[in-house]
Amino acid sequence: MTTIRAKDRDALLQSLRAGVVPRAGQHLIQVGRVKEIESLLKDIERIGDSGSAFRLIIGEYGSGKTFFLNLVRMVAMEKKLVTATADLNPDRRLHATGGQARSLYAELMRNLGTRMRPEGGALGSVVEKFVSSVLQEARDVGDTPEAIIHGKLAALSELVGGFDFAQVIAAYWRGHDTGQDVLKQDAVRWLRGEFTTKTDARLALGVRTIIDDDNFYDQMKLMARFVRLAGYSGLLVCLDELVNLYKLHSRQARDSNYEQILRILNDSLQGSCEGLGILLGGTPEFLMDTRRGLYSYSALQSRLAENTFAKDGLVDFSHPVLRLATLSQEELYVLLQKIRHVYAGGDSAHYLLPDEALQAFMVHCLQRIGEAYFRTPRNTITAFVNLLAVLEQNPAQDWRTLLGKVPVEADNGAVLESQTSGAGGADDDELASFKL
Repeated sequence: MTTIRAKDRDALLQSLRAGVVPRAGQHLIQVGRVKEIESLLKDIERIGDSGSAFRLIIGEYGSGKTFFLNLVRMVAMEKKLVTATADLNPDRRLHATGGQARSLYAELMRNLGTRMRPEGGALGSVVEKFVSSVLQEARDVGDTPEAIIHGKLAALSELVGGFDFAQVIAAYWRGHDTGQDVLKQDAVRWLRGEFTTKTDARLALGVRTIIDDDNFYDQMKLMARFVRLAGYSGLLVCLDELVNLYKLHSRQARDSNYEQILRILNDSLQGSCEGLGILLGGTPEFLMDTRRGLYSYSALQSRLAENTFAKDGLVDFSHPVLRLATLSQEELYVLLQKIRHVYAGGDSAHYLLPDEALQAFMVHCLQRIGEAYFRTPRNTITAFVNLLAVLEQNPAQDWRTLLGKVPVEADNGAVLESQTSGAGGADDDELASFKL
């Protein structure tokens, strides 16, 4: 394997140690879930072929939902899709009346990413690429850029809010053509959802609408069409922490958000949102709770019900609900090997632990918290990185001694403490009983 740069190594390990998903380098530690990734690759291809996609990514806390979403996002950018990501929270929802939906849209636009700008902030470069493609086409066909722009944007005018969207893009072109940087900045601000009053938008750009709670989803469909005009394959939107909708106290607020999900699902299944893919990450409770979850909304329950034939080990990866399979113990072992490799900077001569130590660590975790250690790998990974950090800074320390002292957090955040009778380091066979 090739050497891993210290910058990439440190960024990856810091994220793993904190229990958060790394923004880059996921491929270095990806294991398992081959079928799930293959099914999402088919979705990405469908989006690039003017189709649409909708998936609910369901998994327990710490099971790898966010990691999986980020991995799919990176693959989508390699396939020339534009991606947008955001986490839902009390201030960001799919439907609201107090600005929460507009806030979610603004966050998605801030995190807009392309292959050249995977970290986000790519909206300006997407618009600039559209303008550059127009100039090139105008030179090729011998027409004026204005005529080419109006011809391309005519398709957007057919959609809800498309006329003003097209006007904003045209305003950006005027600013580009005449050197008015303020006009260009105002156009990008409008596209980001940063105008809060229609009066300001009319004075700056001559349009009578702004992006607000009422047209959040319509604007996403417009953006999906626009990025295709700019030369990209489509738009993939990844929304995580959908459990925050489940936590809403108001039944009316929950139903309004679930109705928005139903609208997105229907549009996707009917093929009426060209070049747009939506991935939603949530927990089993968010999906299946018949009192507060998606299943409490009967129209969604009927559409998202499990395939009754997919049982006894049979699976259906084309279903709108994609349940993340648990990691097998073999896959977890490979994951620990990859983390060890990353920690060593890609140099096997600098491994801090032998293979037998990885096996002992897995036995240790199994005896401490049972099979949950590979169903929700986040806590196990954090503990393993902590173990490597101690060994790196204390080279004289024996890993066998440390294994009796590694704290592994349970899913509820409590630390499991050893009750071994011996003092100091206990062998694996001495780890008899533990308490929360």
